[in-house]
Amino acid sequence: MEVEFTARQGRISKALRDQAEEGMERIARILGKTAHASVTFGAQRHLQIVELTVQARTQKFAATGKAATPDAALKEAVEHALNQARRYRDRRLDGKRLPKKEKVMTAPPVTRPKARDAHPSADAEPAPPKSRPRASIAVHSFPNRATIVEPHILKSAEAISLKPMTIEEAVKDTEFRDRDLLIFRNPSGVMFVLHRRRDGEMELVEIS
Repeated sequence: MEVEFTARQGRISKALRDQAEEGMERIARILGKTAHASVTFGAQRHLQIVELTVQARTQKFAATGKAATPDAALKEAVEHALNQARRYRDRRLDGKRLPKKEKVMTAPPVTRPKARDAHPSADAEPAPPKSRPRASIAVHSFPNRATIVEPHILKSAEAISLKPMTIEEAVKDTEFRDRDLLIFRNPSGVMFVLHRRRDGEMELVEIS
């Protein structure tokens, strides 16, 4: 994967470049070698900011990491981009694994034989035996192999909020950090679980 580096303040050390290239290689194993990325290092007061943009074939990802040190901010941005790349890959795989529509084989309409004469003549030949009408048969097609969903494992430090927050703050924090799961307590001490469903909507569960 091609990686472009930009430093708004200061210089980028070789260690940071190696760390960024290693993270881009992990993303390239998911999206493919044709993807390219740009990494921008900056600072705001005492906060280090890393902005990461990845352009895949049909999708563009943007992630931001903020921390006290550049390497920590870079690690956070790479993790956000990895989560987006995994969800993009899973959506593509789910779309390919959907079963095809059922195929139905239709038979020509069955016609009723004409009614016989009420009084057939003695010289008339016996009628041939009736043939059974054809019936339509439904043929179902199934996927060649079972769907295998790769589990996504989260570390406890990434999924649990140590400080109390309101539901609105939890939703904003989840969207900003691009999380799929967040466990937190509100100011009253009630515990909640906020997670993203497969359709992309956020769902809140109260733990009593």
